[in-house]
Amino acid sequence: MRIERIDRLDDPRLAPYASLTEAQLRNRLSPGEGLFIAESPKVIRVALQAGFTPLSMLCEERHIEGDAADIIARCPDMPIYTVAREALRELTGYTLTRGVLCAMRRPEPKSPEEVCHEARRVAVIDEVTDTTNIGAIFRSAAALGIDAVLLSPTACDPLNRRAIRVSMGTVFLMPWAYLDSTDYLAELRRLGFKTVAMALSDDSVAIDDPTLADEPRLAIILGTEGEGLPYRIISESDYVARIPMSRDVDSLNVAAASAVAFWQLRAHNN
Repeated sequence: MRIERIDRLDDPRLAPYASLTEAQLRNRLSPGEGLFIAESPKVIRVALQAGFTPLSMLCEERHIEGDAADIIARCPDMPIYTVAREALRELTGYTLTRGVLCAMRRPEPKSPEEVCHEARRVAVIDEVTDTTNIGAIFRSAAALGIDAVLLSPTACDPLNRRAIRVSMGTVFLMPWAYLDSTDYLAELRRLGFKTVAMALSDDSVAIDDPTLADEPRLAIILGTEGEGLPYRIISESDYVARIPMSRDVDSLNVAAASAVAFWQLRAHNN
């Protein structure tokens, strides 16, 4: 094991954890050398199982022979940096219940064509920038039968540290890619999908309308919680669907709405 004890958070070895912003991690030297940070042994194991490359680990010393021991054994050449619990709390802004962080190499970006090649149901995330919502949407997508996730160019990075944590590592299991532009409906149709915008409108249908479930390939478009989807996306989608509500509630948080939509609109084996 390459154990290196560090006393100061400004030590350059800790730069990926302590001083680099998410944007700098994403393009640290060049797009092909970007990094991301995975947090907690469980999430790190998911990333390793999915084939991601670890570069270093940061943890409290007690984890070396504790719940990170199997990870360290699996990656014997990876440097292990240790700092005190108080320093980790200062670094992350909160007390880690599983005080283990791992810097990993970002994968090469994939194209929508690659991730959608055999997909029947895809989630489209339009301009959602809240990291918690992104992580929750990915977790629901992985659990509820979505084949791939596509993001508009301004949506949050799925490999943001908080998004990874909220997703419980499911961002490593789901194929995903960025769409070429915010004007993506034509791109989705070229990929062979009918589109359904999740929105309230005069011509929306209930999400349990059988016409939606019968579509062989469907792209489910989700917008920001505050602004919702742009009018152009709503008006030009093949369908607009709503989740029926009770007690005069007009909408759900986008992450909660995504779970309902994914379950209801999942592809059925014919």
